[in-house]
Amino acid sequence: MFRIHDDPFRRAQLAIAALFSSLGFQYATWAARLPAIKTHLDLTAAEVGLLLMATGIGAAAAFPLVAVLMRRWGSRRLALAAALGLALLLLVLAEAPNYPVALLIMAVDGALVACLNVAMNAQGAELEVTYERNAMSRLHATFSGGSLAAALLASGMNTVTSTVIVHFGVAAVLLVLLAAYARPGLLARERSAGATADAAAAAEAAAEAAAAPDAPDAPEAPKKKTRAKWTLPAAMTLWMGAAMAFGTVTEGAMNDWSAIYLKDVAKASAELAPLGIAVVSGMMVLARLFADGWRSRWGDARIVRIGSALAGVGLAVALLTGGVVPALIGFACVGLGIAAVTPCVYVAAASQGSDALTLVATMGTVGLLAGPPVIGFIANASGLVWGMGAVAASAIVVSLCSTRIGWPAPHAATDPDPVDDPLTA
Repeated sequence: MFRIHDDPFRRAQLAIAALFSSLGFQYATWAARLPAIKTHLDLTAAEVGLLLMATGIGAAAAFPLVAVLMRRWGSRRLALAAALGLALLLLVLAEAPNYPVALLIMAVDGALVACLNVAMNAQGAELEVTYERNAMSRLHATFSGGSLAAALLASGMNTVTSTVIVHFGVAAVLLVLLAAYARPGLLARERSAGATADAAAAAEAAAEAAAAPDAPDAPEAPKKKTRAKWTLPAAMTLWMGAAMAFGTVTEGAMNDWSAIYLKDVAKASAELAPLGIAVVSGMMVLARLFADGWRSRWGDARIVRIGSALAGVGLAVALLTGGVVPALIGFACVGLGIAAVTPCVYVAAASQGSDALTLVATMGTVGLLAGPPVIGFIANASGLVWGMGAVAASAIVVSLCSTRIGWPAPHAATDPDPVDDPLTA
């Protein structure tokens, strides 16, 4: 225990893990009480769908704001502000007087989620760069841990009281405590959006000067202060965004449609149908706990390329074969293969600066927002088998996009002895 507090890497790792956990906890907390919110506001199913969509719209619309705040505040301040804002928003949502106000609250929630998502992933990427050790996959696993904790709390609170404000009040206190725990250990050092490119340019200039030692000295040009201007994203950033978007399409669609596929197409029983989500989620958590070691051994490029191909091919074979058991095996392939995609892409995007990270994170949100409805449209027109086939195709697209991305060099594993890792102990 004393070793954890004396080790700056461990201290920062746990602090950033608290941010990931808080985001998963906050999301699952209000999602678990959607039935109560639906009853309180007397909403139809379509209105609930629009309420959920408002979160994604708010996150996507917040892209310019997040980019500005990342440059002005840095990831540490932005993450803490967003985490505290999300805690407060739970209390506001519990007391929403009507549907229009609830829509506005959920749009703000989406914007704050976008802020915390970008900031905490920037912290995770900076942790890897600072200590030259892989950590991002296990950090993403703690997001799922936070979601699980919130589901358990919701179940427990329902046995005590049906009052949403009491439940959300307890959850808000826990979120504030997580933010307070994270604050001392978060990384304060920030790299500017163009730091990587500036460093590369400086190194190239130094190499050219060394290669021509007899060149006459050029007169020193007057130094000018330049303002950072917005520019079109680089091609590689767009490839990263595409990989993130199709990766989140795969994740989101599996969560929303796997149980329906098992019940309606594979003819699974009502007891077996929820196993689709359980298999995908369980394999993703398990894979993310070990993925940092895989990244050190094989590199991010190979992990993303082979993993997403496994997800796509495994699901496609399951759809062609038909039946409950092949479907569950195919779903396991998706969870195993797609688990490390988002952590690896986040690290690659962060290496290009905060603007690239913000854009890639926003495209991931768009994938989560647009993916499940698009699959629904395909299923409505051609059947759910074709809809799930589009999910398999999305995973294959991720594999193709990965070949166009310049991946950072692999770091050492998070911990040579997993038994001593506080995130997995």
